[in-house]
Amino acid sequence: MASLARIAMRDFMTRYLRHAVAVLFAGYFAALAGLVAFQRDVLFRPDALRADPAAAGLAEAQETTLKTRDGETLVAWRLPGACGRPFILYLHGNGGALRDRVPRFKRFVEDRFGMLAISYRGYGGSTGAPAQEGLFLDAEAAYAEAVRLGYAPERIVIMGESLGTGVAAHLAAAHPAAGLVLDSPYSSIVDVAAERYAWAPVQYLARDPFRSDQEIGKARAPVLMVHGENDSVIPIRLARRLFDLANEPKTFLSAPGRDHLALLDANVYPRVRDWIEAHAAGAACAKAGPD
Repeated sequence: MASLARIAMRDFMTRYLRHAVAVLFAGYFAALAGLVAFQRDVLFRPDALRADPAAAGLAEAQETTLKTRDGETLVAWRLPGACGRPFILYLHGNGGALRDRVPRFKRFVEDRFGMLAISYRGYGGSTGAPAQEGLFLDAEAAYAEAVRLGYAPERIVIMGESLGTGVAAHLAAAHPAAGLVLDSPYSSIVDVAAERYAWAPVQYLARDPFRSDQEIGKARAPVLMVHGENDSVIPIRLARRLFDLANEPKTFLSAPGRDHLALLDANVYPRVRDWIEAHAAGAACAKAGPD
């Protein structure tokens, strides 16, 4: 009888373990399917509402619209800036809209910098839906607009924020510029995702990998990277990994105690401003008179 009981228990445990393994596998693949299906909802978090610059607290800015090569219409904000001052081509992060960047833009006003900041497709009144290749086209449209306005490459500083650093690196790899400023950059979105989803083979699943590590070495402009040492969104080691791949001249500024986005840190922004002025100020004014 004892032998029969042991056999019955063994059979029960075998069936139980097989069932448990099947449930675990089903749960794992369901989680993978969800990650694949909703990855763009996680990566891109736009505020689609269009905001007037003055109503958002930036009366100095002018709203304009741009057309992309694939037919989307982008809303953009422009600061004329002062004659001979640097011109910032600003590429924002994954969330919100331009109105959320007004504190940054006000610093540009104070420093008399010119600026063109675009709302990516799907953000802040722009048409379309965000995706990696689409954001690259949006940045191309912004650069073309800066050139159309008469800004020479030696005055244009391409600046990217968080997700936008990947867009900025791609743009700088294809076009000349006075400088490339990256606030809270990453080596790739695949690497960022791997930090959060270590259980998933994200390198095979990412639809929008933003491989800055493959772009930064093609950029010939001087590079400045800034990063919070306590960044809980993009670990600083991923920024340093990207920095190691950049060409000289390059500078890395870390902000002790700072979390994600370090540009406006009291000890960082003055050094960023000085760096921008050293690399882009003093160029001749555009003939078209955008200033």
